[in-house]
Amino acid sequence: MKHRQTLLAASLSLLLGGCSLLQPLVGPDYRLPELRLPQSWLRAEPAAMAAPAVDPVTWWRQLNDPQLDGLITAALQSSLDLRAAQARLRQARASRSQAVAGLAPSVGISGGASRNKSASEIAPNATVNTLYQAGFDASWELDLFGGTRRGIEAANADLAASQASLDNTRVSLVAEVARNYVELRGYQQRLAIARANLASQAETLQITQWRNEAGLASSLDVEQARTTREQTRASIPDLQNGLVAAENRLAILLGRQPGALQAELAATKPLPLAPDSVGAGIPADVLRQRPDLVAAERTLAAETARVGQKVAARFPSLTLSGTFGWQAYGLSALGGSGTLARSLAGSLAATLFDGGRLRAQVEIQNAVQEQALISYESAVLTALEDIENSLYAY
Repeated sequence: MKHRQTLLAASLSLLLGGCSLLQPLVGPDYRLPELRLPQSWLRAEPAAMAAPAVDPVTWWRQLNDPQLDGLITAALQSSLDLRAAQARLRQARASRSQAVAGLAPSVGISGGASRNKSASEIAPNATVNTLYQAGFDASWELDLFGGTRRGIEAANADLAASQASLDNTRVSLVAEVARNYVELRGYQQRLAIARANLASQAETLQITQWRNEAGLASSLDVEQARTTREQTRASIPDLQNGLVAAENRLAILLGRQPGALQAELAATKPLPLAPDSVGAGIPADVLRQRPDLVAAERTLAAETARVGQKVAARFPSLTLSGTFGWQAYGLSALGGSGTLARSLAGSLAATLFDGGRLRAQVEIQNAVQEQALISYESAVLTALEDIENSLYAY
């Protein structure tokens, strides 16, 4: 009979748990916002529309610069920004596991001993009794209204947003390495041109001075030649500053100290050549590839799910708890048939009055969800602006 009661209690717990999972979830269900997107880019050339799309993962390889390939590979392995984004992704995965664990019961093991003796006024001949206990404890809060499931939904969205943020960090890192590398090669070319011009203008000044001494040129011609030379000379420090800044920035992007790439990048090399045309694609497809927009959209989904969490907190909660163990006045007696003890309890709790605190939490989360929606819409508009400007500039 005792075993039947235990089996009946366990079956009842599983039945209640299954019923709780079948209950509809409170709060709003997430739907992807419908945004009006253009059918084509306004500033795209026909060749750009017809060109095949470039792989966004390895787009820089079309520049055909082996040294740039090596720098980007090193940056992807050592960048501090990328390592921080990877740590945030691991945090999101752990948070999701924590949320999923909320659906499962909590089971623990306990043991203890207590000594007691009644007061002499009550029992003059009272003896000292030592009670030994050992067993298992379990508790389970049923997800009747979907608060835990909404939390898992939010954690899944947060995980996807963290993955998209990592991808966005990777995209930004590669772009920054490529941009600074191109700037460095550009400064090297401009410096070479400026120094060649300076040498040529110095010769021109010398010839003009000789012509002036021979009465074939005026002093004004001499001063004009000198001014041209000095203007070129004055431009060289700015070009050198830009070169050093691009070189140091590359070192930082690779997770190294400033100046670490000086020897590696000292030799002057030509600029990487961009392709004649770039595939523009359809706006909807291009925006779908942008990890920053994916992160903003997944953040919106997470905040929407958290509204359901706050709503579920206003409903009653049902918790089941039980113990299964042994109690005896002798340590050696533990485990015997007569020492078995078990209990099963259930508690239903609900908030009757809290001064509007739970309602305010729902309103706060509604406002947070609205901010996430606005941020997503703003991110889409900013992306459209970036692409239109880049296509026109290209």
